[in-house]
Amino acid sequence: MTANTTSQDALARLAAVIESRKVANGGDPTASYVARLLHKGPDAFLKKIGEEATEVVMAAKDADHGGDATKIVYEVADLWFHCMIALAHYGLTPADVIAELERREGTSGIEEKALRKAVARDASEGAPT
Repeated sequence: MTANTTSQDALARLAAVIESRKVANGGDPTASYVARLLHKGPDAFLKKIGEEATEVVMAAKDADHGGDATKIVYEVADLWFHCMIALAHYGLTPADVIAELERREGTSGIEEKALRKAVARDASEGAPT
């Protein structure tokens, strides 16, 4: 088993736990943090994503000034976790994100961004006004 497969398995297991915490699947908002965030709706977990993203930035800035770089890992783990809650809410999975990253593999980030802009421009030009 490769590290990549193991990582995907870990993400899939966590996604399954998050899915099980949905109220529709029996999750109890009084007993589960995930169920509570999902029950409160997008504003609750999107706020957490923003907070966690800020904490990633702060940990990285601290590391640039002699702080413990491993704190970045903890903060990114929190960010990924909350992003996984958003994925579950919208019926998506970590596998969907991995597939998108694999689709982009070997493509320059500059080329990818230019392509997305061109597609958006083409779509807006073809849209009725």
